[in-house]
Amino acid sequence: MQNVVVQWLIYGANGYTGELIAREAVRRGHRPILAGRDAKKIEPLARELSCEWRAFALDGIALDGVALVLHCAGPFVRTSAPMVDACVKARAHYVDITGEISVFESILNREGDVITLLPGAGFDVVPTDCLAAMLASRMPDATQLLLAFHTRGSELSRGTTKTMIESIGEGGAIRRDGRIARVPMAYDVREIAFSSGARTAMTIPWGDVSTAFHTTGIPNIRVYLATSPRAIKRAKLIAPLLPFVAIKPIRRLLQKIASRRSGPDARKRAAGRVYLWGEVSNERGEKISMTMTTPEGYAFTAISAVNAVERILASPKPGAFTPARLLGDDFVMSVPGVVIGA
Repeated sequence: MQNVVVQWLIYGANGYTGELIAREAVRRGHRPILAGRDAKKIEPLARELSCEWRAFALDGIALDGVALVLHCAGPFVRTSAPMVDACVKARAHYVDITGEISVFESILNREGDVITLLPGAGFDVVPTDCLAAMLASRMPDATQLLLAFHTRGSELSRGTTKTMIESIGEGGAIRRDGRIARVPMAYDVREIAFSSGARTAMTIPWGDVSTAFHTTGIPNIRVYLATSPRAIKRAKLIAPLLPFVAIKPIRRLLQKIASRRSGPDARKRAAGRVYLWGEVSNERGEKISMTMTTPEGYAFTAISAVNAVERILASPKPGAFTPARLLGDDFVMSVPGVVIGA
């Protein structure tokens, strides 16, 4: 009996993160279909990696013979809905690497789908989602979850920067009493005891404001980014101006500037690290905290996303899931270099 080759597709394979994922997939022996809007950008990469390629826009999605789509083309707030709809119609499983709260909410609140839907299969939000699940298992009656991370030795890619610009006008976000609440940027500031040392951190509208609630049921959630006191002061000063970023001409200008970015080179990806911290507490005031260290975010995403694809193709489940709910809170350990601390 001949082995049947399961075809899966990477959309946005010519982008910074999409190309990293494509190269990781091929390194492991996969031959995914590489796809994107521009044939001139997709074809050279596909030829180099000996992969089939397709060029199509999101108003003409072609998924014939595809069992799974790994969607890497942001901003996902604009691109995810048509791709999800196309996957549902084609009965192709859907995986993406989004970090956008509204995208998570849209996908995770879907019902009745016969395919697997997994948003956030990269650094957004695998490490923090798994950390949240580990903490919740240690304190089942937790009512508050705090998550934080500190990045060392990396920088943002063009796609990540564009995604941030797309939603920056909305300000900050936290989960309060089970509901997502919009708050000012740098709404809360505190010292966080990372394994690499204590650092000042401010709240940010990270994807776990959505996903951690779906994973753990904990009603009050905040996510913090470690940054300098000077940067926090600057964030508070410009917060009143952020709604103006939502004005289309200004947003287009910022997107054009972001297009000049590239992303960390191989040396920075190899040397970079991310330090994470999490804490749960209950109504009695009891607290449990944990730390985690991972490889640099883009390096982590390339491995994590392919790991997720492999597991879904091997054992698909119908419905929409967070990473920890679908793959377990130990899924983060499938990426080499991850260290869990107390």
